Amino acid sequence: MIKQLKLKIITPERIILEEMVDQVSIPTTEGEITVLPSHIPLVSAVHSGDIVAKRGEEVIPMAVVGGFIEVKTGTDGHTEVAILADFAEHVSEISDEIAARAQARAEEIRQMGINASSVDFEHFATELERSLTRVKISDKWRGKKYRK
Repeated sequence: MIKQLKLKIITPERIILEEMVDQVSIPTTEGEITVLPSHIPLVSAVHSGDIVAKRGEEVIPMAVVGGFIEVKTGTDGHTEVAILADFAEHVSEISDEIAARAQARAEEIRQMGINASSVDFEHFATELERSLTRVKISDKWRGKKYRK
């Protein structure tokens, strides 16, 4: 039997994914890491990009913006990966229409930041990063084969 790890991706709104996978690649602030079964314990900040889980030949990509990752060994001996993300969604949820709206929203936010004298820059930066990540990840996975 092939060893697997327990992957759980959670946002403030919902649980995005919770299942057993063979491996998962995560963008962290220190660079991209791949977690395999029996990985050492780890806590790190998550950077914007795509999380790619693999289960056999199946690829499960998700867009992610910010958050934290914890890797630990569970009581049952399996490696557990918990990702607490500010924002995450499966690539299949990002339609061309959503990507186009995200692109338009990113441009709108940029203009608001340029034209305003007193702006909540943190809010605008977060919204801009989310919109741009959606567009980038949608473009990256367009035409590729993955689990819907």
